[in-house]
Amino acid sequence: MINEIKQDAQERMEKSVEALKNNLAKVRTGRAHPSLLSGISVEYYGTQTPLNQVGNVVAEDARTLAITVFDKELAPKVEKAIMQSDLGLNPMSAGTVIRIPLPPLTEERRKDLVKIVRGEAEGGRVAIRNIRRDANSELKALLKDKEISEDEDRKAQDEIQKITDAAVKNVDDVLASKEKELMEV
Repeated sequence: MINEIKQDAQERMEKSVEALKNNLAKVRTGRAHPSLLSGISVEYYGTQTPLNQVGNVVAEDARTLAITVFDKELAPKVEKAIMQSDLGLNPMSAGTVIRIPLPPLTEERRKDLVKIVRGEAEGGRVAIRNIRRDANSELKALLKDKEISEDEDRKAQDEIQKITDAAVKNVDDVLASKEKELMEV
């Protein structure tokens, strides 16, 4: 029973770290990367469809993304979706190929992005702490029902704290690498 609670907590914490990595991949650095556009969706036959399902997104070079749209009629909608996103990008269309030049980041914009990244990391830490709280409350319920002893409860809470510390360290490592990536010119 205790092992199941610990295993569940660890899996959920790992998922939180992965979710943070995915969110940080969408934050723009100085380099062009296809995951930059992963949050954009386009209306396609009445439904919102992710951009990577209506076209092929590739990085042409360090500062340019190219989208080859599968359906030529969709190109204007893709351009509009990119312009309406909060990424600050200005696409240029040439038939079925849409090129998106990435402007170089200013120092001020880099600092703003670092603040955003730190906020995301703090959200990840909060999620991990919430998972720890849930696991500890499950242990308390077991203790209250006298299914485990106080010693087992204390030991399990210590182990959950160690798992939590490791997950928070992972979040800090991910944050540090993203900050370094953002601040390099």
